[in-house]
Amino acid sequence: MYYSNGNYEAFARPKKPAGVETKNAYIIGTGLAALSAACYLVRDAQMPGKNIHIFEKDPVAGGACDGAEIPGLGYVMRGGREMDNHFEVMWDLFRSIPSIETPDVSVLDEYYWLNKEDPNYSLCRATKDLGHDAETNGKFGLSDKASQEIMKLFFTPDEDLYDKPITDFFDDEVLNSNFWMYWRTMFAFENWHSALEMKLYIKRYIHHIGGLPDFSALRFTRYNQYESMILPMVKYLEAHGVQFHYNTKVENVAFAIGGGDGPKREHTGVGQDTILKIQATSGVFKRNPYSTPTKKLAVRIDIDHEGEKSSIDLTENDFVFITNGGCVENSTMGSQHSPAPWNPDIKPGGGWDMWRRIAKQDPSFGHPDTFCSDPQATKWMSATVTTLDKEIPPYIQRICKRDPFTGHVVTGGIVTVTDSNWLMSWTLNRQQQFRDQPKDQLCVWVYGLFPDKPGNYVKKPMTECTGEEICEEWLYHMGVPTDKIEALAKSHANTVPVMMPYITAFFMPRAAGDRPDVVPDGAVNFAFLGQFAETPRDTIFTTEYSMRTGMEAVYTLLDVDRGVPEVWGSVYDVRNLLNATVKLRDGKPVTDMKLNFVERAVLGKVLKKLDGTDIATLLKEYHVI
Repeated sequence: MYYSNGNYEAFARPKKPAGVETKNAYIIGTGLAALSAACYLVRDAQMPGKNIHIFEKDPVAGGACDGAEIPGLGYVMRGGREMDNHFEVMWDLFRSIPSIETPDVSVLDEYYWLNKEDPNYSLCRATKDLGHDAETNGKFGLSDKASQEIMKLFFTPDEDLYDKPITDFFDDEVLNSNFWMYWRTMFAFENWHSALEMKLYIKRYIHHIGGLPDFSALRFTRYNQYESMILPMVKYLEAHGVQFHYNTKVENVAFAIGGGDGPKREHTGVGQDTILKIQATSGVFKRNPYSTPTKKLAVRIDIDHEGEKSSIDLTENDFVFITNGGCVENSTMGSQHSPAPWNPDIKPGGGWDMWRRIAKQDPSFGHPDTFCSDPQATKWMSATVTTLDKEIPPYIQRICKRDPFTGHVVTGGIVTVTDSNWLMSWTLNRQQQFRDQPKDQLCVWVYGLFPDKPGNYVKKPMTECTGEEICEEWLYHMGVPTDKIEALAKSHANTVPVMMPYITAFFMPRAAGDRPDVVPDGAVNFAFLGQFAETPRDTIFTTEYSMRTGMEAVYTLLDVDRGVPEVWGSVYDVRNLLNATVKLRDGKPVTDMKLNFVERAVLGKVLKKLDGTDIATLLKEYHVI
């Protein structure tokens, strides 16, 4: 497996791997990573669909990418996904997945046309004082000291960030700024989360810094993520004969470790250009410190299908793709009249317990307890509010400044309530969010980063609130008169709360080796997938990360001779670096920074040396000087 960029390999079709018809694949989970692996097995590895088996513990596919009308509860979306135009793997795959709505059109075509005709941007990013615009005015509000703290983190080696929280690097200069409000609510970062992940995010999305305040950097699907992303992939796989096994828990994968060395796979390939090859061989992408070349062979899968236990014996011709861990494991739903229960206990058949059993077999298989041992630190809550008539929508329209019933962009991303005790944010994507949703209803997604704090209107923690009470708190912050709040929440909306104990588990402070490599060194016939597998440069909690692990796993194990598109290289583009530097300073040039006499003298000499060169022209073009 090797990385590539540009058009040379982007549209090439790889040759069929030798002997693929005699091989089988077993995929654990049906999240984006698992479904992507299955799609790449079909499209590029050209494995017969009947040889591919997908195990899902739930009765429906999708993992964290869900969206459904649940009988007796109502419409539920546990979360939402924001996309970027440089999700290279995602668009590589979706160009081949047919639309389920429009004949002879791909999912990518639909998505591209939609976001060109109806571009995303927010007209109100934050509110305070009961629904009034917080007047952030697109500003980050960073002091010179705060800017320097961010730059220091950006340039700190990864090794110095292992197991450290964000607060080791940011103080109130950053944490009280608009920048941190934008960042933490968009990406669900908490102050105690990983400084390493924070750095990786800044590097990964340096090209979108200027688009953070109004979300113009983002693109969204037309419907909820299940109908827009998961369902087309499932239909594509079913059409190719792929076998889905629902209500089937995988409790363990057993391995034979030893017997010499396993396959020696180069981390580069002949398709790489010089720059990528230098990077891949320079050591900049740290290998798992627990890796060994020892042969590692998956030999058995232990299954529980609706209480009936069985095992599948494996050979070297049987590939296993393992979704280890899971951000929505142990999720629970409440209702309009009941809170969402707290149930963090890890049990057999889930991603965490399975990973624990796997990890005991070899040190290179990761350390799940780094991520799942403190659910109080990894939880937050969401809720889906469905408005039932025309009573609540005017309050929404007053804030988002758009008619929510047009089918076009509504809020354009989350609206954060800056003075909410729960640090509440809410959003309406294009309506209807469900294809069968009544035209006079709206589905609003609400979430709180601090669910243990008492609400401002409902004087108790979000964790203890019914759906109706969460709706009351939301309506209060929307500026609904207090004498109308209870009646509107009770009779004019239906709200379903969701508790997710492990939703930000992947942000916990970590070190190299806590996540297994997609294909560990010495692995013969297995790979790890999803948010808790390790792939260089990309960032977790994104659709792209999951899909990238699926592509890398298939290309590596089946030796598919085509490049995996590298993570977009904006961090190596001087234009993006210069633009982000100025945007973070709200448009102020670097020459306006408060410097001491010596620093200013040095800067003056440097600029004098650069005068009359292309570098000076570039600095002026991006308003750095």
